[in-house]
Amino acid sequence: MIVELNIKDFAIIDNIKINFDKGFNVLTGETGAGKSIIVEGISMILGQRASKEMVRTGKEKALLEGVFYLENPEKINYILEEYGIDSDDNNYLVITREIYSSGRTISRINGRNVTLNMLNNVTSNLVEIHGQHQHQSLLKVDNHIKIIDSFGDSNFKKLTDEVKSMYEDLQIEKKKLKELSLNVIEREREIDLLKYQLNEIDSSNIGRIDEEEIIREYNKLNNVKEIAYNLGQAYNLLNNEDYDSMSIINGINKCIIWLNSIMNYDDTLKNFATSLESINFELQDLSTSIINYLEDLVIDEERLQYLEEQIDTINKLKKKYGNTIEDIIKYRNSIENKLNILLNNEKAIEESEKRIAHLENKLEKLCSQLTEERKKISSRIEHLISKELEDLNMSNATFKVNFEKNDVFTVKGWDKIEFLISTNKGEELKPLSKIVSGGEMSRIMLAFKNILATYDNIPSLIFDEIDAGISGRTAQIVGEKIKSISKNHQVICVTHLPQIAALGDNHFLIEKMDKSGKTQIHVKKLKYEERVDEISRLIAGVNLTETTKQHAREMLEMSKKLIV
Repeated sequence: MIVELNIKDFAIIDNIKINFDKGFNVLTGETGAGKSIIVEGISMILGQRASKEMVRTGKEKALLEGVFYLENPEKINYILEEYGIDSDDNNYLVITREIYSSGRTISRINGRNVTLNMLNNVTSNLVEIHGQHQHQSLLKVDNHIKIIDSFGDSNFKKLTDEVKSMYEDLQIEKKKLKELSLNVIEREREIDLLKYQLNEIDSSNIGRIDEEEIIREYNKLNNVKEIAYNLGQAYNLLNNEDYDSMSIINGINKCIIWLNSIMNYDDTLKNFATSLESINFELQDLSTSIINYLEDLVIDEERLQYLEEQIDTINKLKKKYGNTIEDIIKYRNSIENKLNILLNNEKAIEESEKRIAHLENKLEKLCSQLTEERKKISSRIEHLISKELEDLNMSNATFKVNFEKNDVFTVKGWDKIEFLISTNKGEELKPLSKIVSGGEMSRIMLAFKNILATYDNIPSLIFDEIDAGISGRTAQIVGEKIKSISKNHQVICVTHLPQIAALGDNHFLIEKMDKSGKTQIHVKKLKYEERVDEISRLIAGVNLTETTKQHAREMLEMSKKLIV
């Protein structure tokens, strides 16, 4: 449940802190006081997409923070562990959103930066918000099958997963058949292209080419003159002498003679002589190797041209088929496989058609089974919704889940489900969108939520002015229904109705004030007499009288005696 909410510099909110409790939390205030902005702030914490327009004018960023207490932390902690986020030993969870005026946003869970998708995966198990837009989602026929499926147990979920998996396999096989069933001209054109590409790659013998070795040999042959010149220079310096200079080897020989004449005077001098003799032998060997290399060095123009052609072929193939020889070979194998399929087209089509028939047969059985399970769920829901609507002062309403069969399979099977209702005796069943008023829709949505609350295990529910369009005894009944939900869930409810406000366990007043020329929102948890004044305002408007105050006290006292 939400235990603390902190919002700073968000919309017209300067800085507020609200401590929510278990049970039924009520938010009231004048129209435009900022109640829905607080709900919007909670939506941001839960992962709704944000925009820079939400940052308070003149501020760099908006900061929103929610502190949650996890009464059953196992599921949330499992998700946190998957994301590498530390859980709290005391079962608290802290979610922070920062929305910058530049448009950048930062989301954190327990101090760890997370993506919006990660945030939503966590918060979907914490809080559900229900407002006027949920009424619209109930009117969308595509959502009706989702609602029915949400009542299914683990076996039902397994069945829907099987249908989805089988449907996806069927779509893959149909796509494969479509590719196989290209018209004759397209097929022949594709075969010709693949044969040309295969021949181009195979004729190059690229699989037997050592690219590095070819490049090394090419670099040698292409630079023979430079190699010969520089080696000749090195050899001359080591061996040849002219009238004004001495070769390196002869110079070392002289050094050896000089050292030999004095080496008996000191062992160190003997070591010098020995080292020079060793160097001399190595230089002579090196000189011999150089002259041998030079004698073998020839300019082979034919070989050089061959290497150039090989390198050119490799580069051309790389441009067409891959960045490396390995990529080219991999591509070659793939087109060979594709060519074989096309050349054996008729057999492949026949086999694909058999697989499709097999998949459709299996999917048909699964869909039939899924329909039966959905009808069982729907029968139970029809009974439960009718009971809820009767409790919500719609005793003459008849609710029905209508089934039709789609002409084709879908990822959800072949069912087309639509909710039908008749709100008065003698009227025929019609789609929700054709018949339901705003007040009736509020009660139908509440009926669904009251039933779903038993199944979804979401600890906190927020109702944002779902009481629109109702009053009097119906308002009292709706309030009692929300009160009933709050026995097993934390409920936060924004309302304008005194009947609902009086049933709250905790009552918060939202006020809009002008301070230093700026509009600010103030939140106050009301004590008993303050609740009397606020409920009186909800009853009578601006002018509070002793009569309305007495009525407010009576409503508060009656709420204490209410058994739900």
